[in-house]
Amino acid sequence: MVRFPARAPETPRKAGTRPWLIWLAWMAAIAVLYLLMVQLLAPAKATFSASDGGTLHVPRHRDGHFYIDGAVNGVPVQFMVDTGASIVSVSDAVAHAAALHGGRRAVFSTASGPREGRIVVADSVALGGFTLRGIEVGTGLAIGNDAQALLGQNVLRHFHVTMDGSTMVLRPR
Repeated sequence: MVRFPARAPETPRKAGTRPWLIWLAWMAAIAVLYLLMVQLLAPAKATFSASDGGTLHVPRHRDGHFYIDGAVNGVPVQFMVDTGASIVSVSDAVAHAAALHGGRRAVFSTASGPREGRIVVADSVALGGFTLRGIEVGTGLAIGNDAQALLGQNVLRHFHVTMDGSTMVLRPR
């Protein structure tokens, strides 16, 4: 009869090691999915064509709005075209960074109700390949994140605005 040596007892695994790895893997997967969704849901970029005095083509975003990357006094913002807004509006954080100080007090009528702010003249408002000088800007906007701004009629009146399917086209007047 052949005898085999007795097996050494298995050492138990440390409690919590496996659940920790599973949790870490899930967190990594969620982070990757989040980054992908941020990229997929980001508004399509407006394109500028310098021919014929300049044309800005702004594709409609999934949410139905039109977004244009721009700047106020050199401070980057993402404008949401708002045909119902009288003037360009920015957050207090953008106003501070863009040195939009002083001006006159104002109460703005917003979808969320009245909002106090100021109306200040900006040295420059840039969108696409265009730069406008001496544009009034309302401060105190509170939507989304601080880098979002509204592009109002006081800028849009400088352009011929047309719709080509789901693309807004801006041409200087």
